[in-house]
Amino acid sequence: MKSGVTMRDIADKLGISVVTVSKALSDKDGVGEELKRKIKDLASDMGYRLNVMAKAMKEGYSYNIGVIIAERFTGVTQSFYQQFHQHIVKSLEEYHYSAILHLLSAEDEEQFVMPWIYKEKKVDGFIILGNVHKNYIEMLQRADIPVVFLDFYTDQERMDTVITDNFYAMYEMTNSLINLGHRKIAFVGNLYSTSSIQDRFLGYYKSLLEHNLKLDERYIINDRDEKGRFIDIQLPSEMPTAFVCNCDRIAYELMVVLKEKGYKVPDDCSVVGFDNDIFSTLCEPKLTTVEVNMPEMARVAAKFLIKKVKNNSLSFGRVLIKGKIVHRNSVKKLILVND
Repeated sequence: MKSGVTMRDIADKLGISVVTVSKALSDKDGVGEELKRKIKDLASDMGYRLNVMAKAMKEGYSYNIGVIIAERFTGVTQSFYQQFHQHIVKSLEEYHYSAILHLLSAEDEEQFVMPWIYKEKKVDGFIILGNVHKNYIEMLQRADIPVVFLDFYTDQERMDTVITDNFYAMYEMTNSLINLGHRKIAFVGNLYSTSSIQDRFLGYYKSLLEHNLKLDERYIINDRDEKGRFIDIQLPSEMPTAFVCNCDRIAYELMVVLKEKGYKVPDDCSVVGFDNDIFSTLCEPKLTTVEVNMPEMARVAAKFLIKKVKNNSLSFGRVLIKGKIVHRNSVKKLILVND
């Protein structure tokens, strides 16, 4: 690989101007997306490395983005949000930006303490990954820094957020269970915990309504307390034929409880999850679930934030990214005598 590759080398190779190359590598206006991608690909193949330090000093940017995750969403095993963070890092690299991870402690969230990387001006903006307290969101929005929220939203109007289409995905998942003959279907999740869980419940509920199935409150099963900490799952006295879980980790924990109680999945009851994370393949049988399109969600969030760094008056609103159902062996088709 050639060392000391310059923009002139790239421009000569493509037969274009150095100005065009500079604009493309800096993600400035004036270059079409197809040409911009071609320039970036060639720059990468030729071994071109942007001098970020010099560029930062000249333009007044740090070329760092802070990624804030509430500490309660992390754990010993590789969590859903840790995987998400990896995709954010890759997406930001496309813009020659680095990611600085900040774990938001419960104490700092409750006392509305801004991250140190903001106070010391180490970042040009924030991606807030996962649910945080509403008042903390308002504090971030009052701060003089661009913010994009990822994988959750609230009723606040000034909120640029990228989320998976939780409602439609769980609606489709519940439809698939009903089409397989299930009529007694439980939902596992705290309805007051996060916007994602609420939307997934509403998708489940819409499917029941459309099939004239009554919502049985005994089949709404709590999985965590008001602080988001997991609690023991209590099975209903009359068992459903299927459980719709708000995430794969809860589906995994439920399957452990079912096994301890002598139930077999899917022979005695079917179980589905959401996320398609590591827990979906740790359980036996492996879990039917919804795969969240993390790469696309991270790409869109990074694109929005970089644009806001250049112009913080821009607004993108709420953007939904579609997921897809991954069928595995945790679901069984029922044969109904009367329907």
